[in-house]
Amino acid sequence: MTKRILFLFPCFILLMVTTGNTQNPDQIRIPDILGYKTLTFDPHSHTVFSDGLVWPTVRVEEAWREGIDAISLSEHIEYRPFQRDVVVPDHNRAYDVARPAAERRDILLIRGNEITRSMPPGHFNALFHEDSNKLAVTEWRDAFRAAREQGAFMLWNHPGWNNQQPGPAQWHEEHTWLLENDMLHGIEVINGLLPNYYSPEAHQWCLDHGLAIIGSSDAHNPMAMDIDFASGERRAMTLVFAEERSIPAIKEAMMNQRTAAYFDDIIVGREEHLMALFQESIEIESVTRHRYSFSAVLKNHSDIPVVLTGKPGANETAEFFHKLTIPSQGSTEIYISDLNQDNIEEITLELIVENYLSRPGQGMPVQLTFRPD
Repeated sequence: MTKRILFLFPCFILLMVTTGNTQNPDQIRIPDILGYKTLTFDPHSHTVFSDGLVWPTVRVEEAWREGIDAISLSEHIEYRPFQRDVVVPDHNRAYDVARPAAERRDILLIRGNEITRSMPPGHFNALFHEDSNKLAVTEWRDAFRAAREQGAFMLWNHPGWNNQQPGPAQWHEEHTWLLENDMLHGIEVINGLLPNYYSPEAHQWCLDHGLAIIGSSDAHNPMAMDIDFASGERRAMTLVFAEERSIPAIKEAMMNQRTAAYFDDIIVGREEHLMALFQESIEIESVTRHRYSFSAVLKNHSDIPVVLTGKPGANETAEFFHKLTIPSQGSTEIYISDLNQDNIEEITLELIVENYLSRPGQGMPVQLTFRPD
């Protein structure tokens, strides 16, 4: 055993102890929508079997503590800086190490790998395949073909990463080739590792080409090093609207673009999914008539706060809040008046959900109608 292994081994033990059984899982409460279950999935993370700083079982324990339904250990195929210390030629090894812990914790562990190539085409995750070793080939097109032959879902990671291509994200001929040959199924619109990483270009490409909208942590460090859980922060992740809580159901939902990306109390997705989330999350609990106004109580049934503002150019005769945050699992009282009416029967407000991005960089328009109880 080398000195490096002797050094790393107690670090792994310490991390496993600190993420052990002492805390109960904090299940993330987000409503089910459209007859589907809302599942949480982190499709992009790393361990010491590529360039991460934790043992694979630590990722399982972190997911259990955070209430995450599914994870993937998407180890780099071409980049393995610790291979002198973790001498394992088998690219399936991280998955094999983590699987017993995942089964014990009821975490859905999805096989994944990062095909790590220069731009273009860039970094891609292959998910749901059977044998990672078949992806270890010289020609990048052959790596993608090997993933496709195994029925993999293929995800373009952080297309606007400055280290790989400075400036806004760019679409290349290689990406058109991948799309046309059924080797591009989703794009990482939110990446939790890169500061403030939201790619409006990737969001638009997903809408234009019928691709799944993906969020992920891209974790390398122990999760608690990068996320302040005590203040309520959570990792970046994908919300998957699946028929059931199972790996095949997650794959089916992702192949059919029933996903949204989440990070820092922002949800990025298609309007049909975000509208359903809003309708299931926000309830008008009560409306009380006053002489010239209504008061109303809005309840949020989700762990994700909802931020509302008035739609520009609308509601010209109404007076109401300028900006309102309905806290997670909380209620807020508001007051609304209509300057043109004394005995109003109802008021409809045209609003924007600022933290539900249904178009690149744009909040989602909604209507709320208030009638006295």
